[in-house]
Amino acid sequence: MMIRKNYIILAVFWLMATLSVSAQGKPDWDKIKSYKIAFITERLNLTPKEAQDFWPLYNEYEAQKIALHRREHSKIKEKIKNLDALSAAEASDLLKQMGKLEEDKYRAEKAYIEKVSNTISAKKAIVLLRSEEDFKRQLIKQYRQKRGEK
Repeated sequence: MMIRKNYIILAVFWLMATLSVSAQGKPDWDKIKSYKIAFITERLNLTPKEAQDFWPLYNEYEAQKIALHRREHSKIKEKIKNLDALSAAEASDLLKQMGKLEEDKYRAEKAYIEKVSNTISAKKAIVLLRSEEDFKRQLIKQYRQKRGEK
């Protein structure tokens, strides 16, 4: 029990350290990613076999999310910036692209959840989803505290 408390304290310390920003004000994404992995590992308490099967699925899904985000950013957000310059037909096409992107995100997440729940227990899959949300909240909280917001 004491080891677990020490691990949690170490994890919280690690979070604080990872949220330090460089002189340009950009976070160190590799450190944040490392902390996220530690955070999820601690929460899921995976067996070695589960971890061996789970992490490749997780990494594959993270890569898909990044690719979808980049697609969204490069194609859609640039056009939205110049929304006034779009014709009605271009706006309609952009709306279709946005809908397709949302469908792609949904399908990727659904497939990921299905694969994960076949790899680890359904309960652990739910803990995973909840842990990812908890991690995001914790990052936002730390960021706001660092900026002096409430």
